[in-house]
Amino acid sequence: MEKKEFYAHGKLLLTGEYGVLDGALSLALPARYGQRMQVHPLQEKRVFFCSLTTEGIPWFEEELFVGSSNPIAQTLEKILREAQRLQPGFLSQTGARVTTRLEFPQGWGLGSSSTLIAMIAQWALVDPYQLLWNSFGGSGYDIACAMASSPILYQLQEGQAKAYPIYYQPSFANSLFFVYLNQKQNSREGIAHYRAIKKNKPTLIQQLSLLTESVYRCEYVAQFTSLISQHEALLSNFLQLPTVKERLFADFEGAIKSLGAWGGDFILAVGQANYVREYFSDKGYTTIRSFQEMILPTDREPILPPSPQDLP
Repeated sequence: MEKKEFYAHGKLLLTGEYGVLDGALSLALPARYGQRMQVHPLQEKRVFFCSLTTEGIPWFEEELFVGSSNPIAQTLEKILREAQRLQPGFLSQTGARVTTRLEFPQGWGLGSSSTLIAMIAQWALVDPYQLLWNSFGGSGYDIACAMASSPILYQLQEGQAKAYPIYYQPSFANSLFFVYLNQKQNSREGIAHYRAIKKNKPTLIQQLSLLTESVYRCEYVAQFTSLISQHEALLSNFLQLPTVKERLFADFEGAIKSLGAWGGDFILAVGQANYVREYFSDKGYTTIRSFQEMILPTDREPILPPSPQDLP
C-alpha cells in the first residue's frame, strides 16, 4: 500500500463577505499558501494524525477514535466519520497515519480547516461541499478556493455551489496589499451576528452581487477604490459595525477593506507600496504581502465574468 499525497490552497474573499452565505455573487482568491497532507496506509484499523506548522513542528499529534477529550481530535473524528457516512468503504478495512503541514501560520486565517476538509474529501473520494456542510456548515467558497487553480466567481444557487474560474490580474495589482491584523477572527461569531439580523437581505444580496461584478470588471485603481469603499459602507450599515478603516486606520490615505468576517485576519489596503508598508509597519502590523506574493497567479487571457444567472 503506497502513501498518498494531497494539496489544497488557502483563500481570501475579496467581495461578498456574509452575503455569500445567502447567494451573493462573490469574488474569491485562492492563495499561493496552502496545506499538504500525506497518508500512509496501515493494515491495522487505527488512525494516527499529526499536524505540522510551517516549520515542521508538530502542534497536534494523537491517535483518533480512542476516546480523546482533545477538541481537535474530536473535530477530526467528526470530519472522518462524516466522510465514512458519505463513502462507507472509507477506512473500513484499513487504518492510516496522516501528516499535514501548513504553508502559512495558523493565525493567518487562510483556511487551515477548509484546506483540510478539501484534502480529506479527495482522500475519501467524497463531495467536499457535502463534507463541509455536514460537518461545519458555511458558504463553501473556501472549499472552492482550496481546489481552484485560479481566482473564482462563487455563488450558492438553490443550495448548490457554483464556482466559475476567472482570470483576475488587475492592471493596478501593484497597489494592492494584504495586511495581517495580528489576530485571528472567529468566523462563527461573525456569521452568527449576520444571521441574527432580520433586515431585508435580498436587497443586500443584490447589491453585493452587482458590486462583485463591478469590482471584477474594474480597470482603474480610482474606480476600484470607490467600489470597495461602497462595499465597506454597505456592510457597515447592514451589520451596524464600524468599518476597519474607521475603527483602526482613519488616517490612512487610501482605501481599506475587510476580507471575510470583520474583525481580524487580513485586510486589503490600496495605495503606493512604500507608503502602505511604512504606514502599517509603524503601527505594528508587519505582515504585509503584495497581491503577487499572496494570490495564486493565472496565465490565461482575460475573460468577461458571467451574469449571476449564467453561472454553470
